[in-house]
Amino acid sequence: MKKNLGLIEACELIQTNKISPEQLLTQCSSEADLKEGVLKAFLARASVDQMLQETHAGPLMGIPVAAKDIIATKDLETTNGSPIYKGHHPEQDAPIIKKIRQLGGVIFGKTVTTEFAWRGPGPTTNPWNAGHTPGGSSSGSAAAVAAGIIPLALGSQTQGSIVRPAAFCGIVGFKASFGAVPRDGAHPLSGSCDHIGFFTRSVDDAAYALQLLKNTDLTEDESIILPDLDIGPSSKIKPLDKPRIAVIQTPFDHLMSKEQEEALQNASDLLRHAGASVEKLSLPQFFWDGIDAMNLIIESEAATIHQDHIKNHSALLSKHIQEVVQRGASHSAIDYLNAKNTQKHLRRMIGAYFKQYDAFLSIPAAGEAPKGLSSTGDPIFCALWSFLGVPSMTIPFKKSSNGLPLGIQLIANYKDDEKLLRVAKFAEAIIAKQG
Repeated sequence: MKKNLGLIEACELIQTNKISPEQLLTQCSSEADLKEGVLKAFLARASVDQMLQETHAGPLMGIPVAAKDIIATKDLETTNGSPIYKGHHPEQDAPIIKKIRQLGGVIFGKTVTTEFAWRGPGPTTNPWNAGHTPGGSSSGSAAAVAAGIIPLALGSQTQGSIVRPAAFCGIVGFKASFGAVPRDGAHPLSGSCDHIGFFTRSVDDAAYALQLLKNTDLTEDESIILPDLDIGPSSKIKPLDKPRIAVIQTPFDHLMSKEQEEALQNASDLLRHAGASVEKLSLPQFFWDGIDAMNLIIESEAATIHQDHIKNHSALLSKHIQEVVQRGASHSAIDYLNAKNTQKHLRRMIGAYFKQYDAFLSIPAAGEAPKGLSSTGDPIFCALWSFLGVPSMTIPFKKSSNGLPLGIQLIANYKDDEKLLRVAKFAEAIIAKQG
């Protein structure tokens, strides 16, 4: 059986009885056994027998899915990356986990996260070079997909924790519009900015994951229902013909490595030569000032979320959590409400630019994955899009001189996820031709 199957490819092979769930799950488990000694992507894993007992007929029959360790699973330990929750088994699955199981999928394992999805790195290494970070906070999920262990993994993004690690690991990372994917049952970092998203090996796979796992009701706070996508094993996302793309110039562009700068220029040229309209765009400074408002919101909400942890378990908290809580406690209610109003206002305002452009093009990170495991990298090139709640996606573009992945990031308007996927499909095809 072929290794490194994508999500749609694996679904199609199982649905047509060309491979069995047992074959796929056995192979994925063997890959994990082979690579986990160095990769360290998983906190806990299910056995093949356990998974076979759970799988049943459905669109995801026999498909192994990994879940970030902040997402509740009743049968696998959920520690939130903290010793406070060591050995913790939630009473019930998070809604997105229930949905995966209802569709016939199985939870292959829980993946390593930074502590409460904030700052403090875990032990996971980059699949391309174990001396480099895979990014964070969804480090284990990104590494597990990139290493060819599983075709789909769940992550979360508050600032850049899907897009950045996907870029560092050379895979697709997709954060849908705020509220489009179930978030209940995932330990919050900041309810105003948290997203659940997907790691896959292709744009089509990310689109299929969204179609299967997006919200279908408005049960959750601030949830939205996106239109259905016509995608599945027998149909794929259609690329947008001649998309209008704006290359975003940011106040942080001086942080770009030379190779990342060249990759962005190269990508712009390729897209233009393939028929896209590509222009440079500088947003007004008040959009970028919104990142300060974002930090205030995250800090304020973290101070509320971690009240009990600070009171009863402070010795088990890293300085990263203690410091963000301390900053949050210093903010006034007026400052918080002003920041929330800024978020709503800027989300509305950004829509005017998407009347002129189908998507923005940017970089997902300053360059290749940093050396060492003490830092997961800077989320600054992803933060604004998370703050606004607009959909964003990274796709792998090329390798650096060190053989590490470099990606590009695409962004679309709030609730315009299908258009983002279609532009990304256009870009992915162009990139494949050059490679």
